[in-house]
Amino acid sequence: MSYKRLIPCIFINKGKAVKWFDNMEIVSDDVVALAKEYNDHGADELLVFDLSNSDDDHDESIDLMKKINRVIQIPMVAGGNIRRQEDVKKILYAGAKRAMLNFSKPDAGKLMEEVSKRFGKDKIAVSLNDFDALFKQQHTIQNYSSEIIFMHRLDLDSVMNITDIPCVVVTDTLEEPELLKILKCPGVKGLSGRYVSQKGMDFTAYKETCAKEGIRMTSFESKMDFSEFKLNSDGLLPVIVQHYKTSEVLMLAYMNQEAFEQTVKSGRMTYFSRSRQCLWTKGETSGHFQYVKSLTIDCDKDTLLAKVDQVGVACHTGNPTCFFQPVVGSDYDETNPLQVFESVYQTIQDRKIHPKEGSYTNYLFDKGIDKILKKVGEEATEIVIAAKNPNPEEIKYEISDFLYHAMVLMVERGVTWDDIVRELADR
Repeated sequence: MSYKRLIPCIFINKGKAVKWFDNMEIVSDDVVALAKEYNDHGADELLVFDLSNSDDDHDESIDLMKKINRVIQIPMVAGGNIRRQEDVKKILYAGAKRAMLNFSKPDAGKLMEEVSKRFGKDKIAVSLNDFDALFKQQHTIQNYSSEIIFMHRLDLDSVMNITDIPCVVVTDTLEEPELLKILKCPGVKGLSGRYVSQKGMDFTAYKETCAKEGIRMTSFESKMDFSEFKLNSDGLLPVIVQHYKTSEVLMLAYMNQEAFEQTVKSGRMTYFSRSRQCLWTKGETSGHFQYVKSLTIDCDKDTLLAKVDQVGVACHTGNPTCFFQPVVGSDYDETNPLQVFESVYQTIQDRKIHPKEGSYTNYLFDKGIDKILKKVGEEATEIVIAAKNPNPEEIKYEISDFLYHAMVLMVERGVTWDDIVRELADR
């Protein structure tokens, strides 16, 4: 039996979260805050439906998807108002794990084939609201999508006889016996709809209800029992916590068996406080949660390495990491591209805040955005010219010049390297 997931859905109409497809009652003015609430309360994934009719409203929904992706640590599947390949590209670039195509739309099968070949079938989901569409288009759906979103209560047993593609059921029912029946269906990977999308939904508590019915809800499963680990003299397991993207060491903490099991169960780092002698989930008071990406034990089985997605900062002092006080040497690495970019960026930013007489950077800021843009354009052209020259040294010089001027533009417009890195990672 595979694990099941609880997947709330958000319907966006004119920048607001509304109740349902055919019910435009506003449930939240702040779509991003609603998504973060689902994320922080234990949802496993998020479905986002764009109900817009105009291009302007569609672009606003795409922008909201980008903002949602920046505040959640769970996967997002999104769709709605998809009419061409470019719409799929925008949704995927907004951070969605999959773009969801509505199979009731004309030419949906043809579009699905095109985008599947361009982006990969693992990036494509299909939404269905009737059994006939699945039966008639079985071949297309099977070949060009990796997930089915059922929009109504269907004969799930019959559906599973036609396809083995994992499906999420979006239902308007609030009846618990029917919800449990849906989750028990072998081909169903997740439950969505009105029940799990209620504001204030306690996903952890509902998972426990499901577990009592024999439904496996845990997002993670440990390959080792806690008894296999070697504990220290206090009966605890040291945990080194590392950012999964940057490999930066964030903190050191400790776990007992209960903390370890709670971490695996919830997907959020939970520790044992030696001073308070109790469990504590990182972020429960600050909001700076740590979401598990992987847990690895060392060769002696006496130290755990946790790679996490850190929300906010790791240290109670407000520093990104607890290891911020130099003792010997420096951790600056002039061969680390991001560190170099950050250092130059910070110098440019400091010039803007604290102008220096004779500074070329301050000259650009004083002349304003048009001058900065002119220089960015000139430097881009210089790269093209240098690329025609067989000497690679010229290309290095011109690219460096371009990057400097691009960073001046970034500072002028308030864009950081974190913003750029996140955007590239989403793509």
